[in-house]
Amino acid sequence: MSSLSVPPLGTPLSAAALRVMLLGAGELGKEVIIALQRLGAEVIAVDRYAHAPGQQVAHRAHVIDMTDAQALRRLVLAERPHLIVPEIEAIATDALLQIESEGLADVIPTARAAQLTMNREGIRRLAAEELGLPTSPYAFAETLEQLRTAIDSGIGYPCVVKPVMSSSGKGQSVLRGPDDVQTAWDYAMAGGRVKLPRVIVEGFIEFDYEITLLTVRALDAATGQVGTFYCEPIGHLQVHGDYVESWQPQPMSALALQRSREIAGKVTTALGGRGIFGVELFVRGDQVWFSEVSPRPHDTGLVTLCSQRQSEFELHARAILGLPVDTALREPGASAVIYGGVDAITLRFDGVAQALAVPRSDLRLFGKPESFVRRRMGVALAAGDDIEQARQRAREVASKVRPVAV
Repeated sequence: MSSLSVPPLGTPLSAAALRVMLLGAGELGKEVIIALQRLGAEVIAVDRYAHAPGQQVAHRAHVIDMTDAQALRRLVLAERPHLIVPEIEAIATDALLQIESEGLADVIPTARAAQLTMNREGIRRLAAEELGLPTSPYAFAETLEQLRTAIDSGIGYPCVVKPVMSSSGKGQSVLRGPDDVQTAWDYAMAGGRVKLPRVIVEGFIEFDYEITLLTVRALDAATGQVGTFYCEPIGHLQVHGDYVESWQPQPMSALALQRSREIAGKVTTALGGRGIFGVELFVRGDQVWFSEVSPRPHDTGLVTLCSQRQSEFELHARAILGLPVDTALREPGASAVIYGGVDAITLRFDGVAQALAVPRSDLRLFGKPESFVRRRMGVALAAGDDIEQARQRAREVASKVRPVAV
């Protein structure tokens, strides 16, 4: 555990305001902004495009290329935030390290954590080589030939190829044989967050299911120090590397849950700081393997908007501000993604009233300014007496919402 020092909360838009800058203002950032504002923080939303969901509710908004270190530094010097909260991977993390070292702002959870987790190579080497956590076999490649060699010399088929810098399944492929290598390499090069010709190739683990274990480093009211708290495990369904459904709690054995918490505790302690971490794990029986970690709310964690007493966004906001948290499950819940279904600048959503007539349901329409066929434009939420009922209701809600190009 470590000590906790956070500026006191004041009045937004005044000299006493506690200013928080979010780097990335998508649908997850939007919920974090709302949670922060409810607790009295002044929030500045930064994104690469105008009218991002979080920018629509923030006190102020800026549009910059967040991979431009000089532009990022200029904005920090102009706004003088107390806290900087990275919400996406595509950020000039070297600039964050410098900003933090100069004492210009605290980076959540830390600048080092943001840098390590932006790059799959950094976090995988930390987890497997420094912490000794169980992972799939892996290798890195900077050329197509290196990728072929890595697979042929030990990784084997099936395997998974991902850009070292990407998110939400972008650029990720499952390879079944040698004929898939060229296509996977091309897809990885197109899907990376930055133009870095480097991929990770992982041996395929025959797991029973995959979970997200939301892990929170926050004030422990009993000690006054930073402690580690765990949410109930979240199960999820992925298609082409992108989540389409999630549910909580995911049933698992007591031993697998214990091992999951041990792994999550070790990696988040090594990353340090405070805030919520989305730790992704593979599970087969009682065996558990580390997959990835994000030092921010996780897309599969949208289910917590209906399943937990405090959602992952409220937990993140409280942890950021040095406040106690409550990770208790309220009831079984599920989420289902609502895609745009069409390429369009302007959308309307039909069927919302019918969707919200589903028992114990809720809905978030993100307000993204442009729709794509496979862009996530909203999420359906539902609670139930058990996860199967919750999942059925969430799917029903999602099916009734019809995006229409205007």
